[in-house]
Amino acid sequence: MTTRTLPRFLAAAALAASLGSALAQTVAADGVVRVKSAYPVDETIARLKADIAAKGIRFFAEIDQTQLAQGAGISLHRSTLLEFGNPPLGTQFITARAEAGLDWPVRLLVTQDERGDVWAVYTDFNWIAQRHGITNRAEQFKTASGVIASITGAVADPR
Repeated sequence: MTTRTLPRFLAAAALAASLGSALAQTVAADGVVRVKSAYPVDETIARLKADIAAKGIRFFAEIDQTQLAQGAGISLHRSTLLEFGNPPLGTQFITARAEAGLDWPVRLLVTQDERGDVWAVYTDFNWIAQRHGITNRAEQFKTASGVIASITGAVADPR
């Protein structure tokens, strides 16, 4: 993220944090958040990537897990892992506890289940904080939670 995109990200983060409760997702006991998409896999990925870019967030990788499985002779429903993040925010978690680097950059899985439903799946940031025993970055985790809720809100099925 450059100094030119930082203000855009911070504005998006502030908006996302304020919308956090409106975009709240259900968190499973294992910290996994599943957001049902209103779109097919390819459109879901395109919309997520566009929203990430619009927020000025750095995009690192798109990993087509289905293609990797096919290369190994294994059948797998559509599954694509997106990795992205904001180094000025994300590295604050790593400075609080080096092992938090296991969860950064952000990983967002787009997957299709056996019924054809498409899901955007990620690990809840509060769960990550608890996992790593990070207690001194509450405001940063709140910001990150709002941003991921906003990103997945771009594809969420309103039903």
